[in-house]
Parts: sequence; structure tokens; C-alpha cells
Amino acid sequence: MVHKVADDWFNDVDYTSIISTVKGIMTSDGSMSILLDFERVLDDSDLYAYKNWLLGELVQGPNIGRYEVTCIFMWPYKLMPDPRGVKRLLALGCKVMFAKSDIKVPIEITNYDDFVPGTKYPRMEQRKIWFVKITIPLELMDDIKQGSIDIAGEVIDLEDIEDAYNEDLDKQNIQGENEQQSNAQSSPMQGAGAMPGGSAIAQPGTL
Repeated sequence: MVHKVADDWFNDVDYTSIISTVKGIMTSDGSMSILLDFERVLDDSDLYAYKNWLLGELVQGPNIGRYEVTCIFMWPYKLMPDPRGVKRLLALGCKVMFAKSDIKVPIEITNYDDFVPGTKYPRMEQRKIWFVKITIPLELMDDIKQGSIDIAGEVIDLEDIEDAYNEDLDKQNIQGENEQQSNAQSSPMQGAGAMPGGSAIAQPGTL
């Protein structure tokens, strides 16, 4: 379910908490592993084919529950992720929430006036942003990690999909070769060592 009405689920996200989130992920193998599985779901859903989704920054999470994992991402206000991409996640049983908000971030230091008076800390400026909270079932993350996914009640092996593509490609190649052989047998030779159209071919003993 998608919500675009702001509530309080993002109120505890600020610049300090974002830094803590990043540090926590970098120092925890478990969090990094969960985040990679989370990312795999987003990637396999083709979410990144939609505009601006690749530009999101993780600002909170992964928050691991008993049955699901939640992450909050942030985008600049003018680079809102295309809402149409959410349908890809909803079809897999994920939950997505949108919210417009503001966040204070440090300004770029160019001179002494950019510091807070009497400190070595930069001044902060407020920016408009989009928050997007994505919740993914743990079962879905496990299924995709193991190479299968449940769509509309039917379990589909991702390797089977790839094999099907390869099988179709093999059939097309065989069909093309049969058509070429059929054309060669039904067309008169235009001379020793020549194919229709005058293209040279190698004859036994000439190589």
C-alpha cells in the first residue's frame, strides 16, 4: 500500500541520525548482509528502471522485524522518484510510504563565515526532500536470494526463466540453420565453391 500523507514515521531522521546509520552499517556485517538482500529485491523488481530511484540515499535502517525489514531513503525534492515504480514492489507484497519534509544539512565551507560562531562546525541549511519508506517481507528476501520468487501464488525459479530464454534462443538458431540448409538444397549451385549471390565458400582440401 502506498501512502503520500505525511505522518510521524520520519520525524526522528536528521543529519546526526543519518551519520549513525551509515556508521552502523559499515561496522556490522549482519546489517550489511541484510541490506544487500534488501537491495537485491529492489534490483530484481526492476525498480531502478524508473526515473530517479537510483539516486536515493539510505537514511535509516535496515530495521529488522520478525517478518519484515524496513529502510527509509531520501531524495532531493526536485528529484522525486517516479511513483510508477512502486507498482513493481506492491506486486511482490512490499509496502511503500512517501512523505515530503525538510532536513537540515551542513553547508559547504568556503570561508570563516560558514562556521557557527565560536565553533569548528559548519552552519546548517534547510532543504526540502522526499522520504520513502520501503518494507519488504523477509520471506520475499529469502526467496529471491535462493533464486525463486512467488508471483500470483505460483513459485517460479529464476534459473528456469533464464533457461527458457536460452531454450528459445537455441530453437531459433536451429530453425535458422535448417532454413539455410533447405535453401541451399533447393537452389542450384552457381559454380564450384560458390553460394547463391556469389559468396565464396571453402571446398575440401583448399584450407
